[in-house]
Amino acid sequence: MIPTLETGRLNFREFTPSDVINLQKIFSDPVAMEFYPSTKSEVETLEWIDWNIQSYQENGFGLWALIDKGSGEFVGQAGLILQQNVDGADETEIAYLLERKYWGNGFATEAASSCRDLAFSRFDCERVISLIDPKNFSSIRVAGRIGMVLEKNVQRWGKTVDVYSQLNA
Repeated sequence: MIPTLETGRLNFREFTPSDVINLQKIFSDPVAMEFYPSTKSEVETLEWIDWNIQSYQENGFGLWALIDKGSGEFVGQAGLILQQNVDGADETEIAYLLERKYWGNGFATEAASSCRDLAFSRFDCERVISLIDPKNFSSIRVAGRIGMVLEKNVQRWGKTVDVYSQLNA
C-alpha cells in the first residue's frame, strides 16, 4: 500500500489496470516520450502497470498516478524506482513523466520533491538519483530545483545518460 502522499496540488495513488487509458495519453505521445526508447502500445502500458504493482509489493514503492486535486484529472506519473546496477550499484531513482498539457506548471518539481522527501524519511535512503538524457533540459531543471546535482554519466538503455544525485542531509 502506498504511503499517504500528497502535495498542495496533487494526490498520489497506486496504478490499476484501468489507468491504461490515462497512461496512453503520455505513452502514445512521441513528444512526451522523446527521451525514452519508444512510445508504448496498450499492451506494453498494461505491462508497465503490472511492473509497478509488483514494485509496490516488493519494494513498498513504485511510480504512482498523479491526480490534480482541483480537477480530479490525471496529470502524469511520479515516484521511486529501484534501478539495479547503475555503474555497479543499486540506486533509488526519482522519476517523473507528465501528460504534455501539464508541462510548465511546476507539477513535476512538486511531485519529485515529495518523492525525494519520502525516500529519505520513509525508506531511509542515503541518497537518491535521477537518470536523465543530457538533452532533456526540462527534467534537468526539475532535478536542479529539488537539489540534485550532476554526478556523472553512465551507459544505460543503449545510450549515455546523466546521473543526478542528492544525499540525505
